[in-house]
Amino acid sequence: MDASPLGSVDKALLALDTLAGFGARGASLAALAQAVGVSKPTLHRTLAALRHRGYAEQTADGAYRLGPAALSLGSTYLAEENLPALLHPALAALSEKTDELVHLGVLAGREVVYLDKVEPQRAVRVWSAVGRRRAAATTALGRALLSVQDLDEAALARFAGDETGPERLREALVEARASGIAGETEENEAGIACIATPLLRAGRAVAAVSITAPVERLTGEARAERVAALRDVLPSLLPAGLTLPPPTR
Repeated sequence: MDASPLGSVDKALLALDTLAGFGARGASLAALAQAVGVSKPTLHRTLAALRHRGYAEQTADGAYRLGPAALSLGSTYLAEENLPALLHPALAALSEKTDELVHLGVLAGREVVYLDKVEPQRAVRVWSAVGRRRAAATTALGRALLSVQDLDEAALARFAGDETGPERLREALVEARASGIAGETEENEAGIACIATPLLRAGRAVAAVSITAPVERLTGEARAERVAALRDVLPSLLPAGLTLPPPTR
């Protein structure tokens, strides 16, 4: 690896990377200095500068850990307005692999907002548009996003509404949580089905990716192939910090 053009900045960035590796409990100055590969006096000055700007903080027992400013950077990077550009290559690769319509969506209140889409080479008889909104409870995208939330009965009823019903939504979320894949069949358009997976950051869903296709291509072995594509194609193309949920069965 080439030498950094500015050593002091490089030491600060290495310190941040190392702090991130130690997690919320943090680490002592000695442990951090050994991990970074610098002397304790040098690292102490670096950490003082990071603390001054809120990128590091010190706990009551003297350990150092990431500060709120560092967390804010990650949140800004994965903000809703950045997600389409960050994730478009992953959507394009998934659409090319499956030759199906692929969507990116986020939760906005009780609805899902479609932020991006990639259309396949073959025609798909489904109306689709970026900016479109649908009730989260009836969509695979929405169910994927809700499946990683701890919803109480009141929240479940609020999302479900009269059309879906709390019990039906609860069953859909249990299945999505167990498999890591949410689905819906002809709940929005006749002859059309959809599967989706949430994208997680520190256990929280920041978005979801879906495959939309005619019902016959999302049943049986064909569905299994598209589920496998979601799990196989996306992980290596996601921005750092984003993961898929592991199935629990």
